[in-house]
Amino acid sequence: MDKRDQQRQIKQKKQQAAKQREHTRKLMAKVGSFVVAPVLLLFVLYTLFSQGPTYSTVEIVASDHVRGSAGTPVSITVYADFQCPACATEHDTMTRLWPSIRDRAHLVFRHFPMTAPHPHSWTASLYAEAAGKQNRFWEMHDYLFATQAIWSGLTDAEAEFDSYALELDLDLDQLWADIESDEVIQKVRNDQRSGNASGVRATPAVFINGRQLARPTRERIMQVVAEESAES
Repeated sequence: MDKRDQQRQIKQKKQQAAKQREHTRKLMAKVGSFVVAPVLLLFVLYTLFSQGPTYSTVEIVASDHVRGSAGTPVSITVYADFQCPACATEHDTMTRLWPSIRDRAHLVFRHFPMTAPHPHSWTASLYAEAAGKQNRFWEMHDYLFATQAIWSGLTDAEAEFDSYALELDLDLDQLWADIESDEVIQKVRNDQRSGNASGVRATPAVFINGRQLARPTRERIMQVVAEESAES
């Protein structure tokens, strides 16, 4: 089966899933006319109590994606938006300097999609996070930044993201299921909430051992890593 046939099958599956969701939505709307108030109350309670904890920029939690050894003395935490051009620049900078600092530092990536200026950023985060469920987070992370100029201008980026998943040999059915799962959605939301709690107001936000860099240039990152490493 060539790539075009695969894409055709993907489109058919998504159309079928969309029809099923629409059928379910209409059915629930009918039922909802009898139980609106109780359901609304349950939804509010679920929203209030299902929010996960926030975490600081010097913590590493089980859901974090870490590049390098967590045992190194310098922790670099990056809050980024996959559709943000400045984030793509920061990613390129970090990729180039990583070989020279990896023996002293580890990198933690956290999602901070800013959907008003970047309408595909939320979906991109979900695809990366779902890829992580198949141990391909960093591969999808790198792919999304490398191809940002291609998909950021599309009206619908999902088909493009699906093609990246195919390139990475991901199980697409599992990927789509994970994208819609509470676990994946909550992970992205918790990253956002943690970023807000840490004072993130724009992306990329780079923290080194809890200290936010105003200008995360190559030279500045190298300087602060050296300083923090010397003090450890």
